[in-house]
Amino acid sequence: MSELPKTFDPAAIESRWYDHWERNGLFRPERAGAEPWTIVNPPPNVTGNLHIGHALDNTLQDILTRHARLKGKDALWVVGTDHAGIATQMVVERQMALQQQKRTDLSREDFVAKVWEWKAESGGQITRQLRRLGCSMDWANERFTMDDGFSRAVLKVFVDLHKRGLLYRDKRLVNWDPGLGTAISDLEVETREEKGGFWHLRYPLADGSGAISVATTRPETMLADMAVAVHPDDERYRALIGKQVRLPITGRLIPIVADEHADPELGSGAVKITPGHDFNDFEVGRRAGIEARDMLNMLGPKAEIVQTADGLIPADLLGVDRSQARQRIVERLEADGVLERVEERVIQRPYGDRSGVVIEPWLTDQWYVDAATLAKPAIEAVRDGRIRLVPKSWEKTFFNWMDNIQPWCVSRQLWWGHRIPAWFAEDTRIFVAETEEEAQAAAGADTVLVRDPDVLDTWFSSALWPFATLGWPDDTDPTLGGRYPNDVLISGFDILFFWDARMMMQGMQFMEDVPFKTLYLHGLVRAADGAKMSKSKGNTVDPIGLIDRYGADALRFFMAAMESQGRDIKMDDRRVEGYRNFATKLWNAARFCQANGIGGAATLDAPEATLAVNKWIVAECVRAIQSVDLALADYRFDAAANAAYQFVWSRFCDWYLELIKGQIDDETKAVAGWVLDQILVMLHPFMPFITEELWHAMAARDHDLIVAHWPQADARSLDPAAEAEIDWLIRLVGEVRAARTELNVPPGARLPMHLRGAGEGTLARIERQRPAIARVARVDVADGDVTGGAAQVVVDEATFVLPLEGVIDLGAERARLAKAIAATEKERDGLASRLNNPSFVERAKPDAVEKARADHADKAAEAERLTAALARLG
Repeated sequence: MSELPKTFDPAAIESRWYDHWERNGLFRPERAGAEPWTIVNPPPNVTGNLHIGHALDNTLQDILTRHARLKGKDALWVVGTDHAGIATQMVVERQMALQQQKRTDLSREDFVAKVWEWKAESGGQITRQLRRLGCSMDWANERFTMDDGFSRAVLKVFVDLHKRGLLYRDKRLVNWDPGLGTAISDLEVETREEKGGFWHLRYPLADGSGAISVATTRPETMLADMAVAVHPDDERYRALIGKQVRLPITGRLIPIVADEHADPELGSGAVKITPGHDFNDFEVGRRAGIEARDMLNMLGPKAEIVQTADGLIPADLLGVDRSQARQRIVERLEADGVLERVEERVIQRPYGDRSGVVIEPWLTDQWYVDAATLAKPAIEAVRDGRIRLVPKSWEKTFFNWMDNIQPWCVSRQLWWGHRIPAWFAEDTRIFVAETEEEAQAAAGADTVLVRDPDVLDTWFSSALWPFATLGWPDDTDPTLGGRYPNDVLISGFDILFFWDARMMMQGMQFMEDVPFKTLYLHGLVRAADGAKMSKSKGNTVDPIGLIDRYGADALRFFMAAMESQGRDIKMDDRRVEGYRNFATKLWNAARFCQANGIGGAATLDAPEATLAVNKWIVAECVRAIQSVDLALADYRFDAAANAAYQFVWSRFCDWYLELIKGQIDDETKAVAGWVLDQILVMLHPFMPFITEELWHAMAARDHDLIVAHWPQADARSLDPAAEAEIDWLIRLVGEVRAARTELNVPPGARLPMHLRGAGEGTLARIERQRPAIARVARVDVADGDVTGGAAQVVVDEATFVLPLEGVIDLGAERARLAKAIAATEKERDGLASRLNNPSFVERAKPDAVEKARADHADKAAEAERLTAALARLG
């Protein structure tokens, strides 16, 4: 046993213990014959820093991993980072710009080499920060989505999907980022609300018989209009269906078509259709019989105006940026007399979350995965329970999205990433193969091939994470040594479709089994006021800063205690500080034990106990273990954390250690040491650093806490009679203390305590617990009855009377309580009146209404407490 310092200092122990665990290989799954248990970490971007969402996600994973390890399982937490195509390329290009260099100044090979150099020097920041958080990951097998083994898996999946007819090249609309010059996923599109316009245009009928009005928020796209749509049931336009209009500026003749996309209640009821630049219009165009190859494109890769296939855009508009083009086009339309009016309105505008520029729907040739076919086995796996979604409420959203899934665009116009294994011949043939040699052999020696310059979407490679990290395809064992499927995946709900669902699809396609048995979706960590965190708002929270201030254990416990099955978490530094105080409370409890000769447990089983207080704490400990176990099995992190917290703070520290003071015999030393050991093991998944430190401080150990045995909740340790007695004692002491406090009895004053109506059982309990009652409640059991002013406490059938004559000024105390009751009831009734006013409840902000309800409840409880205190005086 080593003496603990007086003050708990997290910084002094965290790095020391983490280095010890990692250096000794204690995160490695090397338990021969043990049941394998596997979880994979959502690979953070190699460019990333730990943000508060990472802290939540990884804390929950580490709790489950450490718990499984303590339960004797061969726990593996797979760790790695994602190559993050767009983000990493941007970081390196920014560094080059500082030296007046551009990516295109280098060859592709030289630029990629520069990115690898950057990764070697600067790409490990987030993995160092995960260590600060205490994550017990298998660093010895750290993976990277561009390492050799993983890259082989990516190439094989692409080629095999193509062979199976599930991956193909097609011309479709994509989200195009003109700033980055690449297609991006929906996840990388940020929709912003901003002021815009609604331009009403008049398109003349080609036969000169009139005109039809349309409205648009993007007037420049009229250069590539290919139709005007009206609803088939709209009587106003039924006679015009099939006729043509002549577009202003270009003079192009386009048809009026019937399509239910046109809303008769919106604007004029007629809609201009630009299938090459709008996702809805693309579908309308296809329904109207326009093939994608024939749809007109009026924008280049930098969102500049380019000539359409029919050559009808005036030359003075070519090469003009889209924003300038809008101004020129609107001026022309106004000059031609076809601009009817412009309305100001708030519009939803898509921006690239990384580039910050407006996204354009753009018609290009890209590679697509047949997601609808891949989705079917995943849908069935969730329906039949092979994959359990927690919370279950996410199932409806999952099924709705998967049942309506669209083709998945997997190509990106970048240099950094997995280059697509496809080669083009001059005769338009495409050869897909894992190597250039295989492609050339398929094409013939005389055929000149050029490799596709694009790379794969980062989500394509990360979809293979649950099995490619475990050795596939080099590992020929289809179960990958019992590690597939993973036991659980923990993820934010915001990547359910971009990552989680795609892992389901690829896992079932290539492993013929689900990738994980349970998918736990947690919520977002929000600012204290409930707002979404963002750098632009300046309300983000640095978890490393919180660790520096309060320690990793406090931050971890906060995350667990606040995580309630998918509900968003409001950040609250005071709560984190409160859990730092909890750690300090545990530290001081251990110091008390040391000072009283209490050390670590001698056995795994609870020691024999004869004293009621010892039987009681053992039973309370068993129940706490059961509660934590059951809560973790059901992924109720908040319930597990709170069960441990309540037992440690209230039952062990506040009551048990208080009740045993002054009577710590050998039995009590053995029981207290055993319970403290169980506490350290029980808290270890949540608070690994302080528990490991205390584990070694309390006794000489032959193993570290991280690989100790999880406590057994042995019901044989329960003694109902002993538990009832100590519960009674706690109620009695609590009531006496409350009465003393409410009536302003000086803390040091010892009071006699008289009994009325006590039965034999209560009298026997009083006799057995007389020393504890005297010490903890500061009262002495007395004979006889009491006359005059006294406080009365009722516990079960007995009334306990505390004479107060000469201890306090009874008249002044009655007056004080009466005055306090009146003031409190007035506040209570005022709040009740406001809450009963429909105008306040309906019009006030929800936070204000909630605060009024909470204040009313507080005042009502205070009034009851004060009234009870006055009644006690008799």
